[in-house]
Amino acid sequence: MRVLVVEDDERLLDAIASVLEDEHYRVDRADNGHEGFLLASQDCYDLLVLDIMLPAMDGISLIQSLRKRGIHTPCLFLTAKDSVESRVRGLDAGADDYLVKPFAIDELLARLRALHRRKGTETEAVLGYGGLTLAEQDCEAIYRGSRIKLTTKEYELLAFLIRHKEQIVKRDQVFARVWGMDSEANETAVDLYVHYLRKKLHSCGCDHYIRTIRSVGYMLKAESVHV
Repeated sequence: MRVLVVEDDERLLDAIASVLEDEHYRVDRADNGHEGFLLASQDCYDLLVLDIMLPAMDGISLIQSLRKRGIHTPCLFLTAKDSVESRVRGLDAGADDYLVKPFAIDELLARLRALHRRKGTETEAVLGYGGLTLAEQDCEAIYRGSRIKLTTKEYELLAFLIRHKEQIVKRDQVFARVWGMDSEANETAVDLYVHYLRKKLHSCGCDHYIRTIRSVGYMLKAESVHV
């Protein structure tokens, strides 16, 4: 699971990232709102942990801008302000939860687990497109009754494309979400795994979904489209 932590207190940022990495999260960091916004805009994270008082762009503005772009990654706000007004303002801006500093690490982890479970429940209900659906527990795709066994990377790639169906996704965006920017692989892995997916989908008659957008990336679209 990938988490973006945006916090301008270097010691706290390092501490949170270290704890999350110990819990086997993949963590990216930013120490200002502008950098955090650029990273979060890639829509490649499962969870966001944002401080509200940030240089360059505050957390409220950051989450509002993401929500306006249609990016609904679950977000936990961190803040030193404990007033009801502050909490309401943050939640109304688009945050999903709120944690007041100083906080216990165990509570931070529990809140992140709760946000992820909530997201998982919502995702399971809609993770499909046309006649194609995904079975996460079995790491399979199902097309009109035919079951297609997938590798973990193939599953994550197809799940990402389904979540962004009928949208053009850039190759670097796919790579960041499925492999991670610190991966030893490179972006050619995206093309290779799209090829693998197409072969497996074709084997059960589903070969018209993943469209190549020349020099940009891919689009999952069931009907014929000219791009």
